[in-house]
Amino acid sequence: MDIEEIQTFVEVADAGGISSAALRLGVAKSIVSRRLLRLEEELGVQLLARTTRGAALTEAGVTFRDYAARVSAEIDAAREAILPAGELRGRLRVAVPFSFGPTHFAPILAEMARRHPQLQIHTCYSDRFVDLIAEGYDCAIRVGYLQDSNLIARRVGAVYGKLVASPDYIKAHGSPKSPEELLAHEALMQSTEAWQLMDGDKIITVRPQGRFKADNGTALLFAATAGLGIAYLPDSLTHEYVSSGGLVPVMTRYPPPPAGAYVIRPPGQHPARKIRVLTELLIEYCEPARPPA
Repeated sequence: MDIEEIQTFVEVADAGGISSAALRLGVAKSIVSRRLLRLEEELGVQLLARTTRGAALTEAGVTFRDYAARVSAEIDAAREAILPAGELRGRLRVAVPFSFGPTHFAPILAEMARRHPQLQIHTCYSDRFVDLIAEGYDCAIRVGYLQDSNLIARRVGAVYGKLVASPDYIKAHGSPKSPEELLAHEALMQSTEAWQLMDGDKIITVRPQGRFKADNGTALLFAATAGLGIAYLPDSLTHEYVSSGGLVPVMTRYPPPPAGAYVIRPPGQHPARKIRVLTELLIEYCEPARPPA
C-alpha cells in the first residue's frame, strides 16, 4: 500500500473534498483522484461517496481515516528521525497575518526556505481567522492576545503598539486624556473588540465605539492618516508615520500592554520538527527589545 495514497486520502477526508485536498497538496485534482482510486482498489472497499457537490466518507472511509492518519503521522515522524541533522523535507503550510506579515515574517520564512532547500513552504497571508485543522495548516503565526482554544501556542516575541490619530483629527476633535474621554471619540477597529490600556501596573479594559471597521491593520492605518479617528496599531505599522508627523501618539499616559507573537499549532503530543525549527527561527529573529517610538 502506497503511503502517498494513504496521506492523500487523509487530506481528502480532512479537507472535505478532492478539490480542497488538491489545493492543500499543490497537485492537480486528477492526481488526487487517481491516488484515491488505486487505494480503494487495493483495499477492495469504497472510501468516498462521490457526488456532484464533492465527496463524503463512506462508513468504511470514516473507520479507515483514523488508522490512516496515525500511519501518516508515524511515517512523518520516522522520516524526521532518519534525516540528517538540520535537513527538512516535505511541506510546511503556514497561516500568517496580512497586516505586517509580508514585511516582518516573510523574510524569516524565506530564510527558512534558504536553509532547507528540500522543504516546501506554502504561506497564506490573511487577517481573517484561519481554522488550522479544518483548512489543513501545520501552524499559524498570530499576533495579539490569544483566545482560549484547544490549539497549542508558543510565544516567539513581543509586539508593541500605541494609540494614534492624525493631526487633523486631533485639531478637530481634541486628544483624549483618559480612558473615559476615549469613549467619546471615533475609534478605528477590526470588529467590536475591547482595548486594553495600562494605568501604572493596572490594566484597564475599554470598549470604544466607531463607524469605521476593517479586518486589516493596513486599512485602519490609512483610515487613521485620513483623519477618521483613533486607531490602536502595532508600532511596526505606525513607526514611519509617527516619525514623519503624519500620525500622533495619543493617550501616552495609558499605553497598551505589550502583545505577543505566537506560533499556533493543532494539538498533538509532539510538534513536527519543521514547526520546531520555524519556532526557533522566529525566536532568533524577533527582536526582543522595544523598537523606537
